[in-house]
Amino acid sequence: MTESTSIPPATHSAPAAADENRLIAERRSKLSKLRNEGLAYPNDFRPDSASAQLHEAYDALDQEAVAAAGRHVKVAGRMMLKRVMGKASFATVQDGAGRIQIYLDRASLGEDRYADFKTWDIGDIIAIEGNVFKTNKGELSVHAQSARLLAKSLRPLPDKFHGVADQELRYRQRYVDLIMTEETRHTFKARSKTVGSIRQFMLDNGFLEVETPMLHPIPGGASAKPFETHHNALDMDMFLRIAPELYLKRLVVGGFDRVFEINRNFRNEGVSPRHNPEFTMMEFYAAYTDYRWLMDFTESLIRAAAQAACGSTALNYQGRPLDLGRPFDRLTIVQAIQKYASGYTTEQLHDEAFLRTELKRLGADVNGPVLARAGIGALQLALFEETAESKLWQPTFIIDYPIEVSPLARASDTQAGITERFELFATGREIANGFSELNDPEDQAARFQAQVQAKDAGDEEAMYYDADYIRALEYGMPPTGGCGIGIDRLVMMLTDSPSIRDVILFPHLRRED
Repeated sequence: MTESTSIPPATHSAPAAADENRLIAERRSKLSKLRNEGLAYPNDFRPDSASAQLHEAYDALDQEAVAAAGRHVKVAGRMMLKRVMGKASFATVQDGAGRIQIYLDRASLGEDRYADFKTWDIGDIIAIEGNVFKTNKGELSVHAQSARLLAKSLRPLPDKFHGVADQELRYRQRYVDLIMTEETRHTFKARSKTVGSIRQFMLDNGFLEVETPMLHPIPGGASAKPFETHHNALDMDMFLRIAPELYLKRLVVGGFDRVFEINRNFRNEGVSPRHNPEFTMMEFYAAYTDYRWLMDFTESLIRAAAQAACGSTALNYQGRPLDLGRPFDRLTIVQAIQKYASGYTTEQLHDEAFLRTELKRLGADVNGPVLARAGIGALQLALFEETAESKLWQPTFIIDYPIEVSPLARASDTQAGITERFELFATGREIANGFSELNDPEDQAARFQAQVQAKDAGDEEAMYYDADYIRALEYGMPPTGGCGIGIDRLVMMLTDSPSIRDVILFPHLRRED
């Protein structure tokens, strides 16, 4: 007769909680017995085979060929399924690579060890040693010659049919989500492949990987509100890094012509499907290049990452096709508005009064600290963000940003008030930001001063004045192009994930209480 191994779904109802407490008490009792027998939490078993390796080696062979191979293996993992049928039983073990079926019988294990197995619970970490074979139904399995309990699972896993239904619980208890959800495991393996591909692409193109500080005396390199802290030994206020840009460009001044860093940044801003206070970027800088070279390079890098993570550049995101293989579009802010938010004339888009009226109609705070002092370029950008940004589905470079919103970018030699800057958008969100770097120290000092004035006027995201960075530029920085790519948003796109929390192992959440 088959013993019951079902686990009730995880819910917040009182009966379910009481039932879970009962199951935990039962498991603690089993652990107490193991402790008394000196068998709790051993650490002397070393598996020699992973489930994926076994499937790769034997899935294509028939029953006789697998038996003839006579492979003896040691496997270990979490018991996810268990079927007890009198003198023989089946279990499924999940390791870091996948799952493998285990066949256990009284004759092979012995009366006592088989009786022990029947007391083990779903979720326990077990060790199996035995021979690989195929059942009559063709299921690759390991016939256990020995079986041991390595670690007791005191908490019952969610019901195998329902999984972790509570989305916040999946983020808060990612360890349970990873145990139960194959899609989640796939997402984070794809993330690892993406980051690995990016790193290799950069190394193959002559870039030096570096590390720069995460604690800054002056937050710089981006327009963002920083997290503040205090260094006791130095008795000075510090800021968590909002971007590594100014330190990486100091290295270009120092003679490292091509540098990159895969880095963690922190911005004291809102939490949303697109934003997490702590996030990952890859920033790189290449001397003797400009923003057009950067666009070509970034396009190639993203294609390589998609190929590594997905095996293709033809993807689907949230039910819509996404083609990373075709050349990315390049549009100015005004061109993008006119293409994706039809109805605006060129004259209207260069009329400050019209732009302010239209932004106010769309709900923007035109009298707030950011837009109150804005010129036409910044107002055009604000209208783009309100009307066109979310419609940029296929990869598109938006180019030629106004100077007033690009304090670190080189000014155009041919267009007054414009910088050599781009942002890359796809699936309606920004993926990357790059520009020809401003290497004129006097111009940079004036830009910083304008940012200080904006901060004094109430713009919390305006930059600080960084005198040491100006000093570095005064030693001379070669013409340089630099770009930052949001790794989290890129992985969202490559893994068809709707929220940034789906691609960060431990996203920030409100306190559990």
